[in-house]
Amino acid sequence: VTSVAFSPDLKRVASGSRDNTVRLWDVTIGSCEAVFENHSREVTSVAFSPDGKRVASGSEDKTVRLWDVASGSCEAVLEGHSRSVTSVAFSPDGKRVASGSGDKTVRLWDVASGSCDTALEGHSTLSPAWPSAPTGSELRRALGTRR
Repeated sequence: VTSVAFSPDLKRVASGSRDNTVRLWDVTIGSCEAVFENHSREVTSVAFSPDGKRVASGSEDKTVRLWDVASGSCEAVLEGHSRSVTSVAFSPDGKRVASGSGDKTVRLWDVASGSCDTALEGHSTLSPAWPSAPTGSELRRALGTRR
């Protein structure tokens, strides 16, 4: 599992995975409600729309996909990045999706049309949040635990 996001009502969790899928989980009963399959590579990021009716997913296949939560159908495939999509987020009004990529750009997409209306450039390098996989002792130290 590479990414998780709660729905706005906190009743569902979306998860993205290295198996190229997005799964929708009902947290009240602990079961998988749906599996969204169409990415050709690892899903790196997921986000719910503010109304909880859509999930956006970003992938190493360089696309962002918009999923209808009720039907499970893929509503749109947003293409334009030249490298893996590493992050996705909805605007507070749900009308736009932002995507970040290894191509060092942030793209802003119109949800209704599926078009990219803005490409933001300026990052000069990629900076991972944690430069390398932490060891167990590093995690314990960071979390303030001994065991």
